[in-house]
Amino acid sequence: MTRIRTLIVDDEPLARRGLQLHLQRHADIELVGEAGSGTQATQAIAALRPQLMFLDVQMPGMDGFGVLRALPATQIPLTVFVTAFDQYAIAAFAASALDYLLKPVDDRRLDEAVERARARLAARKAEDHYERLLRLMAATPGVDRPQLDALMLDEVSRTGGTLNLRDGQRLVRIDLDAIRWVDAAGDYICIHTHDQTHVLRGTMQELEGRLDPRRFARVHRSSIVNLERVTQLRPHHNGEYFLMLDSGHELKLSRSYRDKVRVVDGRLLAAV
Repeated sequence: MTRIRTLIVDDEPLARRGLQLHLQRHADIELVGEAGSGTQATQAIAALRPQLMFLDVQMPGMDGFGVLRALPATQIPLTVFVTAFDQYAIAAFAASALDYLLKPVDDRRLDEAVERARARLAARKAEDHYERLLRLMAATPGVDRPQLDALMLDEVSRTGGTLNLRDGQRLVRIDLDAIRWVDAAGDYICIHTHDQTHVLRGTMQELEGRLDPRRFARVHRSSIVNLERVTQLRPHHNGEYFLMLDSGHELKLSRSYRDKVRVVDGRLLAAV
């Protein structure tokens, strides 16, 4: 079992003790230290290099956000903010927190945060492994690159959180949750996320095989949609539909791909 090196940061000793007791239910959580202030936290992170940190937002002197600002980017662990003040939620996620817990900590929400940490760390390991293999590939003469590429990409895609694609010698990482839809443009595919469009060489068939069919469906010969992004269905003639996405964009569900999805109570779901 892989252990997750964990640090608790809170200026209240009772709060630290309570969170420690809650975390004892998770055998893979290894508590490597505690800190009672922002300054102690930065010192502990530099010395202990935790993978996961439960960080109080409000502390005298350097608060939780100040801790993150004071750290080099390479030292920042996965961070779950813990606080009694829910108005800090927006700022917490703007600081790229893994999750956000309100005091008193609820076991169910804590379990969700720990599970998110497990998934994110597993994805990081797969990505790191992929990059090491890429470097090995580049330095090895005569290697069967297409075959090795396929093996590595299949392995990485099983992590579930990130889509990793080759663009020449560059590795492109795309958060699966951020994808709205994908369309084809000649020999290229355009992956549209909430803030940008990635244009990469490839085929719709190859990408469709990489994506989880429970979350992404081929709705047209040139379109794949993230089913969670569909907010409205508008029937069209001959059994076709127009799909409205949360971004305001509209796609067509053609008859040829109608068997890929099912409509339940006005929602579009995967057929699998």
